[in-house]
Amino acid sequence: MAFEFKAVRRVEFADTDMAGIMHYANFFRFMETAEHAFFRSLGYSIVTIQTDPQVGWPRVHASCDYNAPLRFEDEVEIHLLVQEKKTKALTYQFRFNKLNGPARLEVARGRLTVVCVTKDPHGKMGATHIPKDLADRINTAPPDMMA
Repeated sequence: MAFEFKAVRRVEFADTDMAGIMHYANFFRFMETAEHAFFRSLGYSIVTIQTDPQVGWPRVHASCDYNAPLRFEDEVEIHLLVQEKKTKALTYQFRFNKLNGPARLEVARGRLTVVCVTKDPHGKMGATHIPKDLADRINTAPPDMMA
């Protein structure tokens, strides 16, 4: 069962602000990139058409603490850890590690909580259990990894 995933991205010019550092909001885009790749690694898409009924994953919490800047051309590893798994929700922790430079450096740490939902015929969303096949593929990270 999976509890972690790592994705590597390079900071593009369009990711930066006028100060030449990665704009804070782009950390959330990078979290989403890692989450989508995590789902693909499990054989699913975040747009979960493999289930009946189809499910979606709206965000109910998002946060990020910043320790150091990322700049254009920096290479960053986004390390996703499943912090908590409930019957209808997942919480991820994300660690952003700058890979280029004299030493690996954690530059930010984020958190994202998503809820599994279905939509009724009128488009109204409601929380539902994570489909069993998908839930069976996901586990929580060991406590020592969450420190």
